[in-house]
Amino acid sequence: MNKAELVEQIAAKVQLTKKQAEEMVDTFTEIVMSTLKNKGEVTITGFGTFLSRERAARMGVNPQNPTEKMQIPALKDALK
Repeated sequence: MNKAELVEQIAAKVQLTKKQAEEMVDTFTEIVMSTLKNKGEVTITGFGTFLSRERAARMGVNPQNPTEKMQIPALKDALK
C-alpha cells in the first residue's frame, strides 16, 4: 500500500476528505521523523515502536553503481 492508497482508506473509514486525511498522514510522518531524529521512540500499542538503533557506521556499495563506494550512516530507523 502506498501513501495515496492509505489516504483513501483513512478518508473513507473516518469520513474525512482526502485532503484532511492526507494532512493527518503528513503530520503523523513529520512527528515520527522528528522524534527519531532526536533519538526518541514512538510506541503505538498493538502496532509497534518506531526507533533509531545505534550501529557502527560502515562503508558499502551503491546498488545502482557497484563501483561506487558509499558511507552507510551509524543510525538506522526501525519499526520493532
